[in-house]
Amino acid sequence: MDKQETWPQGVFTARLIELLHKRGAIAAAHPFDSDQVQPASLDLRLGNVAYRVRSSFLPGPSHSVAERIEALKLHEIDLTRGAVLERGCVYLVPLQEALNLPDEVSASANPKSSTGRLDVFTRVIGDRARGFDQMPAGYKGPLYLEVSPRTFPVLVRTGSRLSQMRFRRGDNRLTVAEHIALHASDTLVFDNAVPVGEGVALSIDLKGAGRKGLVGFRSKRHTAVVDVDKKNALDVHEFWEPLYNRGREELILDPDEFYILVSDEAVHVPPTHAAEMLPFDPLVGEFRVHYAGFFDPGFGHSSAGGTGSRAVLEVRSREVPFLLGHGQTIGRLIYERLAEAPDRLYGSALGSNYQAQTLKLSKHFRPFIE
Repeated sequence: MDKQETWPQGVFTARLIELLHKRGAIAAAHPFDSDQVQPASLDLRLGNVAYRVRSSFLPGPSHSVAERIEALKLHEIDLTRGAVLERGCVYLVPLQEALNLPDEVSASANPKSSTGRLDVFTRVIGDRARGFDQMPAGYKGPLYLEVSPRTFPVLVRTGSRLSQMRFRRGDNRLTVAEHIALHASDTLVFDNAVPVGEGVALSIDLKGAGRKGLVGFRSKRHTAVVDVDKKNALDVHEFWEPLYNRGREELILDPDEFYILVSDEAVHVPPTHAAEMLPFDPLVGEFRVHYAGFFDPGFGHSSAGGTGSRAVLEVRSREVPFLLGHGQTIGRLIYERLAEAPDRLYGSALGSNYQAQTLKLSKHFRPFIE
């Protein structure tokens, strides 16, 4: 692409993200990791320090994040040798990546899937930001990650990747008619007769068919530390209580607990599109579903080792106990057009952790054995 040409409309693929970096629109303190650029997103890396702060905040139009940190910090933590972030505390971490976006290009962020499945709450903040996880078109400045472990204490270090960023030009979400047409041509949802309109509505699976009645996991309290960079290292039973269908096909969410559940439907993101799970919708109940909302092109795609993958859901009730029933709507998957055909897809060829998944905990845990 010639320098005088405008950036294409749509969600940016890996090639365009790498081109942004080459052109200086994405700066990095260190060269990108070999697997840092995903099919339609960029993993963001922690810097050298973390600041324990008194509270979460937005800097607002008159302040930089650094100014707010200086006013709110309790102490500074060295991440170069690794450090434990305690549950219930709020930390601000300068990221290794910074932005100098073209005027027509914006960015948004979400926790990585593995981060959400550990109940580690993260949000990206930029200078003078009025909102979390949203960098307006043309944003120029540093990036910071707010990190708040909710269930497990976590061990992180410089270079740990807890969040991811997606880049785009324009509003690329499909209309109702376009969602229906894409489902007709590419099958966005398998198994059930789920209506496709304003995205794909997903419901909860509380039957556990094919899993001996296993419907989810509830986190345990007072556990050991989770090292976010170690795969297949932890015993499931030391951190999670398995939940089974006992014939009622329902589950009462305790507001003090964190749950891993799974959608009843298997979904598909074709190579021409990306998707995002919408955040909590007050119309479907008093609970939050899915901290990590990005679905890359190729998720559940046959040639990428999928043929439909279920959406694993991180669920926490808000203020009151809440009864979930099998088949209850719990979220909505919205599709966006890519800016170009991708040169890589989510799946086995990239070593993706959650392709062809059903109910699955984060990559940190060894396979569940009863």
